[in-house]
Amino acid sequence: MKTFNLFKEIIVSNKTAILQAINSSKKFGLDIHGAIKYEPFSEDDIFIFIGKHTPQPITALTPQKPFSLEAFFGKNYQIVEDDERVLIKAFSNWQEIIGFNLPRATYDDTTGDGVSEFSYQPIEDIGWNATEFNINYREIVEFLEEQCEGTLLCIEQEEPYQFSGLGFLNEKEKAAQALFSYVQGKISTLMESDTDYKKENLTDDEAEAATFFQLL
Repeated sequence: MKTFNLFKEIIVSNKTAILQAINSSKKFGLDIHGAIKYEPFSEDDIFIFIGKHTPQPITALTPQKPFSLEAFFGKNYQIVEDDERVLIKAFSNWQEIIGFNLPRATYDDTTGDGVSEFSYQPIEDIGWNATEFNINYREIVEFLEEQCEGTLLCIEQEEPYQFSGLGFLNEKEKAAQALFSYVQGKISTLMESDTDYKKENLTDDEAEAATFFQLL
């Protein structure tokens, strides 16, 4: 998986496209590649901004203020306009970015508790059964991040150090197949080499998991 570190990345977008989206008064998203997307969003979209422009009524007491992109995006975004380019740094809005990306993420690794479930059910089933052989979710996440295609959206700083991430797999079915083979191989080795995991010594839950991985 590729890492998209919001602390380091500058998102580059097109000023005209952003203004068109704002003037449409429709809800829109600005993704990590700087592209504008309108609802309904795809499950593969990863956004650094979601919102819409609601013009304020003009009265004698509240005259219209000059419009600015900086004011529209808000104080948690750093905006630089360079002719037709708009350069955006979004790391200060990390907490809100987690919220609107979480529904499409494959897993959430933003808390101190680590990953507790996968949103894609076939991978969740693999993880759940793997735990019967002491293969935990952290190991599964590390396999997915090293071996599968996707994006890890995170914020990472060296000083002070902190790390949080949302994982997005590109080809979930393919990733599930690769993960299944990996875990199946590990469990097969355990059953051959560890007395506690010999076929005749398995608990009911372990036997059920071994059957899931086509080893019984």
